[in-house]
Amino acid sequence: MLVELQKEKIPKVQLLDLGLIDYQEAWDFQTERHKELVARKLRNRDLKKAGLATEEQTHYLIFCEHPPVYTLGKTGSLDHLLLDEQGLAEKGFTFYKINRGGDITYHGPGQIVGYPIFDLDCFFTDVHKYVRYLEEAVMRTLAEYGIESYREEGYTGVWLPENSHSPKRKICAIGVHLSRWVTLHGFAFNVNTLLHHFDNIIPCGIQDDDKSVTSLAKELGQALDIKEVQNKLKQHFADLFHYTYSTVNN
Repeated sequence: MLVELQKEKIPKVQLLDLGLIDYQEAWDFQTERHKELVARKLRNRDLKKAGLATEEQTHYLIFCEHPPVYTLGKTGSLDHLLLDEQGLAEKGFTFYKINRGGDITYHGPGQIVGYPIFDLDCFFTDVHKYVRYLEEAVMRTLAEYGIESYREEGYTGVWLPENSHSPKRKICAIGVHLSRWVTLHGFAFNVNTLLHHFDNIIPCGIQDDDKSVTSLAKELGQALDIKEVQNKLKQHFADLFHYTYSTVNN
């Protein structure tokens, strides 16, 4: 007797590039997408209980850049922001306390900020594996530029090893939030980032003398085409998470 095997459902992800966008506007946008995925998940549970066909879940991978902004995670310390309200205004920075994990970080032009809005029930329900995959996508992208990277024990994000010229350097920060296994927030990958903007904070709350921050441009000695880096990054995401994707003009 022949048994027809049910094909594994491959998740579908919509890629959106929001360009340079205000942090609050981007936060609102990803929050709406998050609510959309959670609502569809709950509807599907009810439909499944009723023996009815379920809706296909839609996932998003959002790329953007922000005007200079500092964000503080829910477990971070305000002491790690080295500017007061007046200092922020004078230098043209904004500041937000947000609901992701992690401490304080910087976002600005020349940085690839990525917000995966994934329903992990469609991939795997393992938050540690999820964070490792975010790191791995960046590490594989760096490898394409001949840059060696690694994970620093006890910290999230992507690091470059110390050498005769520099200490350990963080090139990508990660901070996420999950609700009902739907992801929010994501990563900040320094490509052509203005690194002196990190001088106004204690990045990620790390005060070790043997650690600093860097960018892909600094390591290679030249500015990069940020769209080229994005294209490499999005393919590594698709390979790791095993999804198909389409680009959406927002």
